[in-house]
Amino acid sequence: MATDQIRRWESGALAHAVTDPFGQGPLPWLRGSENYFDSGRIIPWYVDPAVAQGDLAVPAPSKHNGPRTADDVHRQIKGFAGPGAVAPGEAIDFRVSVDPPQPFNIDIYRIGHYAGAGASKITNSPRLAGIVQPPPLTADRTASCHHWWLSWRLQVPTFWQLGAYVAVLTTADGRYRSHIPFTVRDNQPADLLLLLPDITWQAYNLYPEDGRTGASLYHAWDEEGALLGEGDAATTVSFDRPYAGAGLPLHVGHAYDFIRWAERYGYDLAYADARDLHAGRVDPSRYRGLVFPGHDEYWSVPMRRTVERARDTGTSLVFLSANTMYWQVELSPSPSGPEALLHCRKRQGPGRPALWRELGDPEQRLMGIQYAGRVPEPAPLVVRNGEHWLWDATGAHEGDELPGLVAGEADRYFPRTSLPEHTSRTLLAHSPYHDSEGARRHQETSLYRAPSGAWVFASGTFAWSPALDRPGHVDERIQRATANLLDRICKRD
Repeated sequence: MATDQIRRWESGALAHAVTDPFGQGPLPWLRGSENYFDSGRIIPWYVDPAVAQGDLAVPAPSKHNGPRTADDVHRQIKGFAGPGAVAPGEAIDFRVSVDPPQPFNIDIYRIGHYAGAGASKITNSPRLAGIVQPPPLTADRTASCHHWWLSWRLQVPTFWQLGAYVAVLTTADGRYRSHIPFTVRDNQPADLLLLLPDITWQAYNLYPEDGRTGASLYHAWDEEGALLGEGDAATTVSFDRPYAGAGLPLHVGHAYDFIRWAERYGYDLAYADARDLHAGRVDPSRYRGLVFPGHDEYWSVPMRRTVERARDTGTSLVFLSANTMYWQVELSPSPSGPEALLHCRKRQGPGRPALWRELGDPEQRLMGIQYAGRVPEPAPLVVRNGEHWLWDATGAHEGDELPGLVAGEADRYFPRTSLPEHTSRTLLAHSPYHDSEGARRHQETSLYRAPSGAWVFASGTFAWSPALDRPGHVDERIQRATANLLDRICKRD
């Protein structure tokens, strides 16, 4: 039975992975090592020795070849944080379940370049008492762990840097590990505000991937443990639960790729989550540009209206992925606090549609292009308007092909859909590919200037952020083009 459950859990992970060939991506590439408890042995937190090869192989901290990634079937160690974003001086609560019960430790890392390390350890918890928390509460396929007991409250010091953080949970016996992402944000002025797409992350979260209980806006399980599709998935999901699998969102790698690259080159960044944007905790006038680094598919009405006002008052917008702002969603409170439940009916039953374009407000009216479909096999991005300043000093010329840069999902310009008001507009790539049926399609990259002077850039591909700093995917031409764009925005040219 246990083997069958694990197979089901793996099927859930695979079902989600097909939507994003980059997935979670590599965890931050730490070159240092950490001591776990009193074992005296060392292990980098991003490596599983059971699969490590070459110079990444390290001594295991115990006879069990761990720590290994915890899973959602046995829930060896799983946790979540509330709220998901806090300001310096505020507290963040960690709720963790450990089975079998034993002490555990939490190490806190900040994502960044850090001379190529990818992250830096900031602090760690004392040894904490681990308990088996109660099963998730479920209602109409919505699973929530808001009733879990508090395990550790971290008071974030006022001197901490803003940024994307990861809490690494490790059992005292050194066998299992899991992760919890969170954000330290503030409303201080900066050149660029990075918005982490936690709403989309949660839409894809199938926790628990146990063949019984978990559900996302894409999948659920039937009574036999088979994975069901979108028509039978949840229409409401909770933020009060761990992320499935390793504890990191499926698409988090896109954001981490951009962060490492941007901090390497010294861009002045502030940080916030999509829920901050929804709740009005973001004042776009404090920033020269808003950056959306990765798969950002689910948007509420307040999110869109705030971003539209930002553009119309001179704040530039940078969309570094594809399939952005596709579904319209709503957020509501739960017993744990505001913005804790995410609702998207999709196509289940009668009622108004949930796609922005079907609601009469296509995403192209903001971004200049919109979602066209999946890209089953990576294809080259074909440079268009190679004389444009975005391609300056990149070495890319008209018609050049950038291998593998159209991948995952793609956007394009829809001629029958109206464009936003603009004083100039340029398509910077026009790239043919074949869809899953073998039909010829094309991807486009767009840049326009709004009457306010704001620039609005949309890459139209999942592969843009990974090309900035993903091992095996870096493209220097994309790095230079992105720098050209951000430099112009930061200088208000």
